[in-house]
Amino acid sequence: MGSPCVSIGLPVYNGEKYLYESIKSVLAQTFTDFEVIISDNGSTDKTEEICRDFAAQDSRIRYYRNERNIGMGPNHNRTFELSIGKYFKWFHSDDLIAPEYLEKCVEILEKFPSIILCYPKEVEINEEGKTIGKESYLVDFKCSQPHQRFKLYIELWHKYGHIYGNPILGLIRSDKLKMTPLLRSRPWTELAFVGELLLLGEFYEVPEELFFYRHHPQSSRAIKKNAGWNAHAQLWSPKNRQKIQRPELGLLFQLLNSIHNAPLSQYQKLFCYLQMGKWASWKWKRLAKEILVGA
Repeated sequence: MGSPCVSIGLPVYNGEKYLYESIKSVLAQTFTDFEVIISDNGSTDKTEEICRDFAAQDSRIRYYRNERNIGMGPNHNRTFELSIGKYFKWFHSDDLIAPEYLEKCVEILEKFPSIILCYPKEVEINEEGKTIGKESYLVDFKCSQPHQRFKLYIELWHKYGHIYGNPILGLIRSDKLKMTPLLRSRPWTELAFVGELLLLGEFYEVPEELFFYRHHPQSSRAIKKNAGWNAHAQLWSPKNRQKIQRPELGLLFQLLNSIHNAPLSQYQKLFCYLQMGKWASWKWKRLAKEILVGA
């Protein structure tokens, strides 16, 4: 038996409320050559029971359990480290994907070698599964020059004031993921990670609504909005409990380091550094505040 074409990494912690429905949406895919790697972050609810039941019924599902909660960042990375597929996708225990999700994304990646990440348009749903909003980047990241892709990314960030993490929940070439340090254990690391991937290859947005992000009080976005940075940081790693949170500075240094390590020409690196200079000029007040707080 050969390796699966697609690996789906499902990091989970106390996800019993939506987990069954989420896994069912994966198993309903029209493209069936995949494996599911579940990494349970020491859940205390019925998560383990639900996962073991699914694993017993479908050999494509592999269940692993951490003895303790190692944080959201390391747990995401663990699912990739345990995967063996040509393509990889992170998937959360409260989200849903349409049956055609994998089929549409695999088709694009197989057809266009220059594309390293493929994701569809996002639909935002509430706790009952009803649509409450829609998200699309509206920018063509299918550009052959890495420094130009990076420039588009920074401009998009400036235009909308935020970048959601939907692209990293798309289907990614595993060999390109191996070229990155994966996710760090701090807030907003997923935003910088999108920039890192753009330096390695093109993105493609499928013009169909195939991904359903669920808003609810326990979601990471809701915790960041309602409980603040310290609570959000502790989701990424328990070690952040005693640390001063400086998310803007973290983003700045992570992206600068990514540019330094990317396989770019000197001109392309200089161009990207200049884009980060623009980014810093837009963010200078927040950056200055975080420097003063840290001091």
